[in-house]
Amino acid sequence: MGISRPHKSSNGVSTRWVFLFCIASFFLGVLVVNRFWDIPDPGQMDDEASSLKKDQLTAEHPPVDCQKQENAVQAGDILSQVSQTHDVIMALDKTISSMEVQLASARAAKGDNENVSPMVIKSGNEHLKERPKVFFVMGIITAFSSRRRRDSIRETWMPKGEELKKLETEKGIIIRFVIGHSASPGGVLDRAIEAEDEQYKDFLRLNHVEGYHELSSKTQIYFSTAVAMWDADFYIKVDDDVHINLGMVGSTLARHRSKPRVYIGCMKSGPVLAQKGVKYHEPEYWKFGEEGNKYFRHATGQIYAISKDLATYISVNRHILHRYANEDVSLGSWFIGLDVEHIDDRSLCCGTAPDCEWKAQAGNPCAASFDWSCSGICKSVERMEEVHQRCGEGDEAIWHTSF
Repeated sequence: MGISRPHKSSNGVSTRWVFLFCIASFFLGVLVVNRFWDIPDPGQMDDEASSLKKDQLTAEHPPVDCQKQENAVQAGDILSQVSQTHDVIMALDKTISSMEVQLASARAAKGDNENVSPMVIKSGNEHLKERPKVFFVMGIITAFSSRRRRDSIRETWMPKGEELKKLETEKGIIIRFVIGHSASPGGVLDRAIEAEDEQYKDFLRLNHVEGYHELSSKTQIYFSTAVAMWDADFYIKVDDDVHINLGMVGSTLARHRSKPRVYIGCMKSGPVLAQKGVKYHEPEYWKFGEEGNKYFRHATGQIYAISKDLATYISVNRHILHRYANEDVSLGSWFIGLDVEHIDDRSLCCGTAPDCEWKAQAGNPCAASFDWSCSGICKSVERMEEVHQRCGEGDEAIWHTSF
């Protein structure tokens, strides 16, 4: 799973599988003893043979071989119980995996509690003690200069005030604007965010110095901090210039709730840009082969979701995970080599009107909408309200959607 490594015995065999093998052997041993302990009496076997010979002489009324039927039933029972034993073993394996994830989460939470800045401790210390169980955490990546973008979101698809609290308690959905601190902690930029948070109480502050070229690090710290604060089924990253329909996002995630390691988004494989000075330049382009090659498949950075196990993996291994220049590439690289299901869901990358509007009118609203040409909604401050009116699922949809 990539979360933690089970202890091994001296001969290299995982203790988990030794334990499961012992359980399986015990169940199968019980089945064998129950089925074959009673040895039939030889005389009784002769009587049954004579009776069978007599019955074979009666052609018009062929007898029913009860013994054969009983043996068949017993064989079927054995197969059924073997199947049940297999189910028990799988359930035990799943339980052990779950316990490993919880242990890794606890260790990560403890490490974060010891290492985070006083700013983070102030806002999150109570959560680190006992993490609330929720459906998903949505982190809206934002910057100091993006106050108007945040306001445009608060006025459209993101609940605020008591509605935001209600969303958490009734639906298990956590939404926060995610931001670190300035190069001069406590300066005018940080005080402005603190005042805004005092008004809306919708920020998640990170132990991270803000900067555009630090998005990979910010994303990594966001997932680690969110895992330490909330025990969620999914963790979402979204940009602050994207329109979201929360009900559709919840319905999309709910379809994959039973899967252990899922990575959900609009999967792409863009070119590796070696030329300096261009947007999305990749300084480590040589790692991806010859010039002109493409990246491995990964989710576009406007919005993506990962399951609990993957977020925990990032948290536990954050100090050794390599960060590329582009954060969506970095995230995709962290899952290479892991047993992860990549889910390409195009409802998470609809265009703005008329694309998302047609789908909404057809009764199939998009989960997320933005303009590919701008890597977000073009002029989102001015247009977020328009997109919400034309492509939104309706402000009451989230309250009537069951997950």
